[in-house]
Amino acid sequence: MNNQELIQCFSDIAREKNIDRTELGTILEDLFLTLLEKQFGDASNCSVLVNIDKGEIEIYQEKTIVEEVDDPATQIDLEKACEVEPDLSVGDPFIEVIDPIVFGRRLIMTARQFLSQRIKDIERQYIFEDYFARVGEIIVGEVRQIQRDNIHLFNEQSEMRMPKREQIQSERPRRGETIRGIVKSVEMTPRGPDIVISRSDNQFLSKLFEMEVPEIEDGIIVITSIARAPGERSKLIVKSTDRRIDAVGACVGMRGSRIQAVVRELNGEKIDVINFSSQSEVLISRALSPAKPINLRIDDDQKYCVAVFEDEDMESGVGKSYLNVTLASEVTGYTIEAERSVSSDGTANKLSDIKGLTIRMVSLLNEAEIITIKDFQEADQNELLEVKGIGEHFINSVATKINIFLESLSKDETDEQDVKNKVENSKSENGEVSVSENPEKDKIEV
Repeated sequence: MNNQELIQCFSDIAREKNIDRTELGTILEDLFLTLLEKQFGDASNCSVLVNIDKGEIEIYQEKTIVEEVDDPATQIDLEKACEVEPDLSVGDPFIEVIDPIVFGRRLIMTARQFLSQRIKDIERQYIFEDYFARVGEIIVGEVRQIQRDNIHLFNEQSEMRMPKREQIQSERPRRGETIRGIVKSVEMTPRGPDIVISRSDNQFLSKLFEMEVPEIEDGIIVITSIARAPGERSKLIVKSTDRRIDAVGACVGMRGSRIQAVVRELNGEKIDVINFSSQSEVLISRALSPAKPINLRIDDDQKYCVAVFEDEDMESGVGKSYLNVTLASEVTGYTIEAERSVSSDGTANKLSDIKGLTIRMVSLLNEAEIITIKDFQEADQNELLEVKGIGEHFINSVATKINIFLESLSKDETDEQDVKNKVENSKSENGEVSVSENPEKDKIEV
């Protein structure tokens, strides 16, 4: 096999593996240097030149002319050197040309292993660079293997994985099924690129909306914040940079067509689209929807809010496992706590709601079937004194703490009305009615 046939053989393999011809030249140079090192123990005095276009391979070994050779890898005797160039003398450098054919069968066997390994390394590098540039993009993968902690997917001859923390736990993908996810991270490991795909990341939801809503891709509508409980509920705040365009309406689409496409991709995950407002009380009210707080006590400096709900709205306001309040807190950046409203005079409140009463006090009163403030006020004092552990000092102390509690409620009620008036009078950014009057204008739930 001559040099041209050898190069053509390697070129065919490189073409199948989609390897650049320049890269192939470098691989062949490294290959022959490896063979030289195996044969002579050192290839530092050797050089290899490969011209893919002309089909030429040139191997040179630099030696020193000596009278008696001690190291054949670096020395050559004078008589042998003069056969090539008669005018040489001892101590002169000599360049010996090595024919690649002399490596024989070793060349073929070593080349096969070497080329195979280098092709794998190059392919891994190509895959790493390709997917590293695609971090943050949505791609489609076919489920190949499902393990306890990972789902392995295949895409364009590349293997990816979706760790358990990046999955939507309510989903149960099957082998052979194609699913979409966002490229979250890419790292090079000794085993090759580690490509991590996510369906639970907030950015995945953002990219889905960007695909369905052209105004987001064009920058007319901006998603300012996202909070997700993957598979259950999501909240995102949107803002329009063009006052003529309704941000929520654009995200929802005609008859909900745009948002329904996102919901279907997420297998029914509920999505709350919230219109941005620079007024914290309006924004928090929208974020807590579908619940409607009757009062908000907000500390803007501390980013803290107490949302007061009627008894019938408390469950929806808090949500299952505090989900609604948690997501509203995350999406607005405020720490939000939910609180039940009290009756106008406070007498329906439980004694356990009064911070000044100790657990022992409440327990003793409960034994006497005194549960609420009203129960205590209507109870017969003589009957209370018959309960073991309850004396006149105990009764007076409880009465004092109840009075303090009722006085604080009266003050809070005045503050509450002031905030409520502020919410009801505030207008949305596009001049529509306030969220408290018509929340469906500002927030849509699917």
